[in-house]
Amino acid sequence: MRLRLFLSFLLIILVAVAGVAWIVQQGTAREVRAFMFGSGMGVLSELQASLQDYYATNGSWVGVESLLSASQAHGRGMGQGQGGMMSQSFWVADAQGTVVADSTGAAVGIELTASEMEAATVLEVDGDTVGYLLAEGGMGYTQSDETFLLTRLNQAALIAGAVAGGLALVLAVLLAMQLLRPVRALTKAAGQMAQGDLSQRVAVKGKDEMAELGRAFNFMAGSLQQAEETRKAMTADIAHELRTPLAVQRANLEALQDGIYPLTGENLQPVLEQNRLLTRLVDDLRTLALADAGQLTLERTPTDLTGLLQGVLERFKPQADGQGVALVLEPAKTHLPLLSLDAIRIEQILTNLLSNGLRYTPQGGTIWVGVEGKGPEVSVTVRDSGPGIPEESLPFVFERFYRVDKARARVEGGSGLGLAIARQLARAHGGELTAGNHTEGGAVFVLRLPVARR
Repeated sequence: MRLRLFLSFLLIILVAVAGVAWIVQQGTAREVRAFMFGSGMGVLSELQASLQDYYATNGSWVGVESLLSASQAHGRGMGQGQGGMMSQSFWVADAQGTVVADSTGAAVGIELTASEMEAATVLEVDGDTVGYLLAEGGMGYTQSDETFLLTRLNQAALIAGAVAGGLALVLAVLLAMQLLRPVRALTKAAGQMAQGDLSQRVAVKGKDEMAELGRAFNFMAGSLQQAEETRKAMTADIAHELRTPLAVQRANLEALQDGIYPLTGENLQPVLEQNRLLTRLVDDLRTLALADAGQLTLERTPTDLTGLLQGVLERFKPQADGQGVALVLEPAKTHLPLLSLDAIRIEQILTNLLSNGLRYTPQGGTIWVGVEGKGPEVSVTVRDSGPGIPEESLPFVFERFYRVDKARARVEGGSGLGLAIARQLARAHGGELTAGNHTEGGAVFVLRLPVARR
């Protein structure tokens, strides 16, 4: 990439320098010619036309000196504007080459040489040569002078272009190194990540595209590191959760095998309970895996959410009465439409929330279940009168295998997956499940479901 970037800069520099050199060369030649010869040649052409008209009108060169004097004054005035180059004199010779008029009056009667006649401007009337016009003095520049000057100017332009190109190349190398520095840092960090070091981060400065790329890389690295840490923690948690019931099963089976316990239904009951716990744990893990993969199938049907809540509360009433906890349903103040839901999955969410509430609500406490329609969604609130959720635990209550009270939850058979599954099921319905603490005390969970299917 460094070579391609350098060659790109080089191509741009060469094209720019060559283009500028060509434009300067063409412009310089044009301006030099205009500066050196433009005004003088213009005066000479005007004088030629005036002399030819004079001869055509008068038939001779008698009195033409006045015309030459006026033309010399005009040429001198223009010459002052060009640095004083046009202060020349003009001779007019007849058809035989004898000077008949001179703007200075000093050359009348002189015979022009062959070379002078060849260099002079021919004066013609009706196709016949009637004389010659010769400019003398003032304009000391020739074609060879023009060529020499243009050559020197072109050489200067090429030298300036070469120097500018060299400096531009040095600057291009420095800029390429500067531009590639964050790319090299990203490449190095990406290589380290490919080898398993997910702690790699790159320094980010500014707000340009490279800075945005650096921030995106850091975010990706952070997400990968968090996912890896979650995976490791989840693997350890799964191993731990499986180890306990398996150990209980093994101990009971070995006791039965060694004859320590007689083979009775009562002694087989702990083994059966641990097997049920393992089955529930495997089912929960499968549900989470399907939800994570987006393959969790929902059997949606038009559902009366209020009726569904009443049925779930009726099933929990015996357990709540046994614990001395009151279950209160607060129905919606307005009529709720039928919702397109998977009733079994919604019952699973509510079961997890009510089980969690009963686990932490003391005797004599209350669990309130409320439902309310709010525009495009319906919300179900489950609130208990327990101690609430510690503030430091609120961000983690929906994480897998997380328990606010680990010892108590394990004794009662909790796997730490219930709330994680409940949130995933809510999201599968296009809704959301949140947790918090009520201002009057106790934990509060809010399940939001869309009225229209998403």
